Amino acid sequence: MAKNFVSNKDETVRMFRNDFLESLSHIHFTVPLFIFVPFLLYGLYAAIFQDHLAALNIVMLFGLGIVVWTATEYILHRFLFHWMPPGKIGARMHFIFHGVHHDYPSDSKRLVMVPTVSIPLAALFYFMFRLILGPVNVAPFFSGFLAGYLFYDMTHYAVHHFNLKSKFWLALKQHHMLHHYMDPHNGYGVSSKFWDLVFRTTFKKK
Repeated sequence: MAKNFVSNKDETVRMFRNDFLESLSHIHFTVPLFIFVPFLLYGLYAAIFQDHLAALNIVMLFGLGIVVWTATEYILHRFLFHWMPPGKIGARMHFIFHGVHHDYPSDSKRLVMVPTVSIPLAALFYFMFRLILGPVNVAPFFSGFLAGYLFYDMTHYAVHHFNLKSKFWLALKQHHMLHHYMDPHNGYGVSSKFWDLVFRTTFKKK
């Protein structure tokens, strides 16, 4: 099997000549929790105490937000992160977006989304969902969406760096490791294998 990574050690490679831009490309895996958990909790607070939504509605919208995140995760990973635009500029863009992670898969400072990407994306998704669901229903839905995103980010770090033991976590780890080390054109789900099963991008048993 051909080696499809540069280094599997917890080491990094410089991406930008500019020191400031380079500093923005590294992040501790807990940073997304500090940024987005307050927004997640506020969404639930607003749904309960400001908009007085029924408990069942909150639970259903929160759950729907998680499901929509899993689909978003799959689509972004498959069609954006693994998109290879033509030419040298395209190759450079791919490297910055995702190629660097496949070259250095154990780099602990490049395993979760950096705020310069996650915050604008979160704002874009929020206003898009607000247009679709309205200003009341969007609060618990987006809290669920954020919960799904945070579970994805923490799962991604865990499968690369934690000593996992349960069958659930080991199954996710195996799925993602196969994506890295055997076939990068399958296994796009990180926090769930559901959409890989739906779109038949799971790994064939040998």
